[in-house]
Amino acid sequence: MPQASSDCSKAVPVAAESLLPEMRRQAEALGFSRLAVTTAEPPPRHDRLAWWIDAGLAGCMEDWLRRHLPLRARPESLLTGARSVIMLATDYAAENDPRRSDPNRGQLARYALGEDYHGLLRQRLNSLGAWLEERVPGCRTRGVVDSAPLSERELAARAGLGWFGKNTMLIDPRAGSYFFLSGLLTTLPFPPDQPIAVDHCGSCTACLDACPTGALPEPRLLDANRCLSALTIEDRGTVPADLRSGFGNWVFGCDICQEVCPWNRHAPGTVEPALQPAADGGAVSLVELLALDAAGFRERFRGSPLLRAKRQGLLRSAAIALGNHPAPEQAAAGSLAMLRQRLADDEPVIRGAVAWALGQWRRRSPSLAAEIATLLHGRLAVEADATVRRELDAAMS
Repeated sequence: MPQASSDCSKAVPVAAESLLPEMRRQAEALGFSRLAVTTAEPPPRHDRLAWWIDAGLAGCMEDWLRRHLPLRARPESLLTGARSVIMLATDYAAENDPRRSDPNRGQLARYALGEDYHGLLRQRLNSLGAWLEERVPGCRTRGVVDSAPLSERELAARAGLGWFGKNTMLIDPRAGSYFFLSGLLTTLPFPPDQPIAVDHCGSCTACLDACPTGALPEPRLLDANRCLSALTIEDRGTVPADLRSGFGNWVFGCDICQEVCPWNRHAPGTVEPALQPAADGGAVSLVELLALDAAGFRERFRGSPLLRAKRQGLLRSAAIALGNHPAPEQAAAGSLAMLRQRLADDEPVIRGAVAWALGQWRRRSPSLAAEIATLLHGRLAVEADATVRRELDAAMS
């Protein structure tokens, strides 16, 4: 984004205020759904984030979050002289496809049904920043889409784009919670919008009650060690055994706490082509997922958010999902053949998940039990990885 040498940080607030209506129209024309402004002062509840990390609730993201914690406390560290943060919401909920509930298909979070949103929003942010720099010569901007340590959710709440629901999501009374957040820092001192003062969740506990892994132990507290979104996207290691049944057929992200939220009944959705589901409706065949080698994975999900999970994480989750929903015995041949193939995969994490899935099938499919037992014994005879050997032992017990 172009950077000018002069600085408009001392521009009078009245000039910035008069520009707001025009900027809102420009943001809407670029495809943003809503815009609100807050100051570049330290985000509220920063101490709460530090407590959450220290409490061990950040899961596999702990190191990254802790490392960038000081930067998150100072938005100005991302743009010297920043006076305002323009927070932008982009609705993403495309029409739900009934195929997503098919247990033989892996379910994806709704934000991941189309193309990777980072490029789309970054382009829009750059365009809005360039427009602002041209409109007010000398001002500087920097757009952020998950690419820098900016506390987008906290700043968006302070700007009035929503309140924190009991599922920790930001909820807009007009649009629910199916929206992306992105931020545009600027040296212009815009007058800030006001936060929503009322907690509109009331006595509702639908999200807490529905979480299949108990990742919401109390209102507005998330345990990322148990959250399906964190486990299927960020954590590519072995999933604790007590959480696997909670996966259902989720293989990338999870929307359950949003699906049950009453405020999402009338979420506006989107017609943006880039965010529409692929031809499979965003419900990928579990067997087809397990068939992907490294090259096939990269080709299949080029330009998709699913690349974030990497092949190891996605196929591990696919194996768990298949173990949760064994195919009917008369239709199990294809699935069983693919599990047999992946039991010899190069990745130990995938082999371990497949061993667990086969153990589930052995217990639930009497006619396949002997064949699966033989398969597991055969793998145990050549398996060198200690963790996978424990999974094989458990599957045969």
